[in-house]
Amino acid sequence: MEQVAVVIGGGQTLGAFLSEGLAEAGYKVAVADLNVANAREVADRINGRYGEGRAAGFRVDATDEQSVMALAEAVDRHFGQVNALVYSAGIARAAPITQFALNDFDLSLQVNLVGYFLCAREFSKLMIRDGVAGRIIQINSKSGKVGSKHNAGYSAAKFGGVGLTQSLALDLADYGITVHSLMLGNLLKSPMFQSLIPQYADKLGLQPDQVEQYYVDKVPLKRGCDYQDVLNVLLFYTSDKASYCTGQSINITGGQVMF
Repeated sequence: MEQVAVVIGGGQTLGAFLSEGLAEAGYKVAVADLNVANAREVADRINGRYGEGRAAGFRVDATDEQSVMALAEAVDRHFGQVNALVYSAGIARAAPITQFALNDFDLSLQVNLVGYFLCAREFSKLMIRDGVAGRIIQINSKSGKVGSKHNAGYSAAKFGGVGLTQSLALDLADYGITVHSLMLGNLLKSPMFQSLIPQYADKLGLQPDQVEQYYVDKVPLKRGCDYQDVLNVLLFYTSDKASYCTGQSINITGGQVMF
């Protein structure tokens, strides 16, 4: 049976790119997103390129326990097994701590951390049931290793993701299931980063058109993180070549973070 990957947040931006990259690498892909129309559009694009039945789109609210449980059941019915889970859902809200709204802080925790927990819990059950030496990958951030000014909610959730990844790795090692977090540098061209440019400009005292270069200058390799950089590392850690690695937080930061 062909391997099956589930991508949470797969209906747009980085998640959509990873869904298509996994399909190109030979996986069948369950594209799951809060916006089911986006998820189905990505799945249709994959099917058009790689053949009917390579992908299917599903709706999920990763912060809702019942929704995640229903997704796991639906994916199981459709594909019959799960070999890899990629948690790519994320959200960021920026504000100084004195102005950081509790609702925004809680939303960051729910989407970036609680959703990861729920999805890992439900899909690892399927892997264990089927005796699959599966792979669980969280899309994290360098903000999960170093604090981020005006990003208290996002950074707190991402730090939590590292601890959760290590705990999941210990829980699931007996089943041959490995778990990792990918710690991304700034995806300068992503909609999330672009949406925060006005706030970053204000924070840094720069003009908006200077913000990207400011962040490029902080990277030893002198460029932002690209979607392809993420996919390259993801494909290695979902492969058998990484079967002896688990519980790691892998930097994809161009040298900006080195621990």
